[in-house]
Amino acid sequence: MKWTNSADIRAELERRWKRGEMCRARVGEEGLFPLSLSFKKPSAKTMLNEFSNLQDWVKIITQFARQHDLQLQWHDVNHRSLGRQQLPAALLLSTPEQAAALIGKREALKQFVQLYKTTSQRCSELQPWLLKRPLKALSLGLVWTRLVDLCLWIQAHPRPGIYLRQVSLSGIDSKFIESHRGVLAELFDLVLPRFAIDDDFSGAAGFAHRYGFLDKPLMLRMRPLDKTIKLLPCEAQHDVMLTAKAFAHLHHDIQAQVEVVFIVENEINYLSFPDMPNALLIFGSGYGFDALKSAGWIKRCALYYWGDLDTHGFAILNQLRASFPQVQSFLMDRKTLLKHQSVWGREPKQETKDLLNLTPDEAALYDELRRNKLSERIRLEQESIDFMYAKKYILSTESSAGTPCAR
Repeated sequence: MKWTNSADIRAELERRWKRGEMCRARVGEEGLFPLSLSFKKPSAKTMLNEFSNLQDWVKIITQFARQHDLQLQWHDVNHRSLGRQQLPAALLLSTPEQAAALIGKREALKQFVQLYKTTSQRCSELQPWLLKRPLKALSLGLVWTRLVDLCLWIQAHPRPGIYLRQVSLSGIDSKFIESHRGVLAELFDLVLPRFAIDDDFSGAAGFAHRYGFLDKPLMLRMRPLDKTIKLLPCEAQHDVMLTAKAFAHLHHDIQAQVEVVFIVENEINYLSFPDMPNALLIFGSGYGFDALKSAGWIKRCALYYWGDLDTHGFAILNQLRASFPQVQSFLMDRKTLLKHQSVWGREPKQETKDLLNLTPDEAALYDELRRNKLSERIRLEQESIDFMYAKKYILSTESSAGTPCAR
């Protein structure tokens, strides 16, 4: 039998410390103490066969309890051969301080108590978070005062409508806020009224929008493929970046000229894309299409997407088509893939979920890729496709009216 020893006692207390039990008990929110830690009981056979070892164990446990001023609970055992024996049954810890001292956490416990009291006086709404995550609070001890300062500031300025850089608090700058967005989101959700929280946004990327700060505007990079489309009042080649709002409100004369929009994910393909009547080319941004959604006028245009020929390329296409059902893919077909087998690469991590917005042909090829039916983790990057092949393919889609037709 493995009898309970001091290491076992400390391991059990460590587990309870990591669950935050001692911290909660110390501030009166968890009735854990007095805490009784039960010992394993030896069988009658073990007592007889290892009686000398058992006596040594009793002495060691007794000395451990005395050394740390702890109380032992005993129980009587009537053994057929050994007679009446008194054995330690459990160790009784009266207070959280006693338990914390055994694992070297006495000072940490004091720090939490002080942090809890101070925070309760300054911002009582944070009490539930402290009780739920006491060790996280301790790990933030050096910056906790500033985090509480921010909570009080946001309470006084709900949905402030300014950039993080404009928050004026001593010792706090935008880098500090950005590096603590995860914990601040949990705290802000507690201290703010519901009207001041936009649940459409979450996570680090949605922090500013969730709590009413200004964020960097969404940007779109584009260039006309038709020289008669003038984004700027000059004759030079146009390659511009616009905010999503500016793109959504392009002059109605420009909107009327654009009949087809291409989206590509590779900058070299973007720069070398052939001219096309009544067409606009957009440099894509992977999974981010929020900048396009506010442009209602684009929904009347023919829309074409060219991404990498791999599982994530189809996942991006699937996402784009969820917002723009008319979008068609090009150079993302089986014929193109097989023709360029010599330049296949390997996709680091594949997408495997079902994609519901693909056409039957796209879905069939996606299925071959995610199941590695043609080869292991195939990726055909856009820039690896032969340029003349790509140019011929793009130009062959142009109809007599000057707009592409689906191949």
